[in-house]
Amino acid sequence: MPHSHKGFTLVELLIVLVIMVLGVSLIGPNISSGSDRANLKAASRDLKSALRYARGQALMTQTEITVTLDLATNHYKINSPHQKNYQLVQSIEITLRTAQTDIESDQQGSIRFFPDGSSTGGNISLSQGEIKIDVTINWLTGHVEIEETED
Repeated sequence: MPHSHKGFTLVELLIVLVIMVLGVSLIGPNISSGSDRANLKAASRDLKSALRYARGQALMTQTEITVTLDLATNHYKINSPHQKNYQLVQSIEITLRTAQTDIESDQQGSIRFFPDGSSTGGNISLSQGEIKIDVTINWLTGHVEIEETED
């Protein structure tokens, strides 16, 4: 009766390893782009929440409240009696379109909310790779909306 050996040969193990490496190399970029998308969505939701908070503060306190964005440092803050500071991930690129009077420099600008709920309006684009999310502020109502696009 011949001896039967249990186990795998070296060739079989090498084939399995090659298949695993190919699988990881194909799946890896998709996992990181999913992570980028999740980071960008979280950042846009946080920004929307901060803008809505600023509008609410303007309505409650009956004073003008501004949200100032620093594009160079990916930082934004709510200038209110309870000032709040926020930091975005450095890999996110920010573009701000707002009223000319609210542009303080080529790297800093603001969105203002007025006591009646209206605002100066504008658009804040957050992008990372090919993914882009626009946060739009309606000047008349101060309503904030998010829209995702891909380049």
